[in-house]
Amino acid sequence: MAKPRIVIIGAGLGGTIAAYEIKAAVKGRADVLMIAESETYSFVPSNPWVAVRWREPEEIQVHLPPIFARKKIGFTAVGAKRLHASEKRVELNDGESVDYDYLVIATGPDLAFDEIEGLGPGGYTASVCQTAHASHAATLFDAYLENPGPIVVGAVQGASCYGPAYEFALILDTELRRRKIRDRAPITFVTAEPYIGHLGLDGVGDTKSLLESKLRDRHIKWITSARVAKVEPGLMHVEEVAEDGAVAKTHQLPFGYSMMLPAFRGVPAVRDIPGLTNPRGFILVDEHQRNPAFPEIFALGVCVAIAPTGPTPVPVGVPKTGFMIESMVTAVAANLAALVAGETPAAEATWNAVCLADFGDGGVAFVAQPQIPPRNVNWAASGKWIHLAKVGFEKYFLRKVRKGESEPSYERLAMHIMGIRKLRM
Repeated sequence: MAKPRIVIIGAGLGGTIAAYEIKAAVKGRADVLMIAESETYSFVPSNPWVAVRWREPEEIQVHLPPIFARKKIGFTAVGAKRLHASEKRVELNDGESVDYDYLVIATGPDLAFDEIEGLGPGGYTASVCQTAHASHAATLFDAYLENPGPIVVGAVQGASCYGPAYEFALILDTELRRRKIRDRAPITFVTAEPYIGHLGLDGVGDTKSLLESKLRDRHIKWITSARVAKVEPGLMHVEEVAEDGAVAKTHQLPFGYSMMLPAFRGVPAVRDIPGLTNPRGFILVDEHQRNPAFPEIFALGVCVAIAPTGPTPVPVGVPKTGFMIESMVTAVAANLAALVAGETPAAEATWNAVCLADFGDGGVAFVAQPQIPPRNVNWAASGKWIHLAKVGFEKYFLRKVRKGESEPSYERLAMHIMGIRKLRM
């Protein structure tokens, strides 16, 4: 009797670790195949460093095929063109198809730059969402340094990832001060969040005052409840929205350099499949990370549909942090192992959040358990140790990917941070 086939789409943070953990969990009772868009894994949390040349792309990347071969996990980088869920089939970009018994969707997001005129690397703003984008952002930054001027950094309406925007604004500040040209580079932070430090999570601990203080100390102005209307060469048109949804004020922000995070949506391969996705193309899952309409399909990571924490004047999405993603991975692996063994899936992800936001010479850390309020743990802190901790975690996580290890790494990070928290209480 042939073994069941488990197919994973997406070799990012969640998908790569999921392949390792699922392979270990099924104990040889199922074949595992990865469908990736590239043979290269990139540690996305380090992208802001790439954009100011504190890292080169190859320093945060891992070549996956030999690792997957060593782990006896199938691998193709042809990429998925379209999921045919009713047929249990993934159509690949080369016209071939892969059948599956169980599918794990870990694609990450499609970056919706096209929803705002002039946004993104194809327009007039940079991005740190992908390592290739961050490398392009570094090239733009090199050119900017020849003629410094105003900078605009932030996240547009519908974005669901705010930490990297804060990181990049403050990393830029650090780099410009080191170059002794910060006085020639006024920075404005533009965000859809209703207040600084909301983070798509309605704040964590004291992130509102902590991040406001950091921006104020670094002479970074901000505009909240901001809707970007369009971007022109060197000029961003921003609408500041009131509580009732009306436009309270308009801003024309000149810039010599800008990095804006876009809104996310589901990737084309899975978008608009009835019963599988919500209107934005994110995968609908139950408490076991399982799609109700197609119970052989699981999903994890940024591609999962999560409702906002509450209404806001401008749409604000919910982030999926590394700890939350790894908890999803562990639940999916356990549930697939149960199914392969003829048992009923019962594992549930914890959906806790742990974040290290690096500011170049310090940073902010927060722990939210669970990520969506109300919480059992709701804590944030700042300090120079956070920069050092993130550098160390980057090395640890990349080593784990290179070795093909399946142990949850963000859980160790959480334990470390919580240990610091107890020492400070």
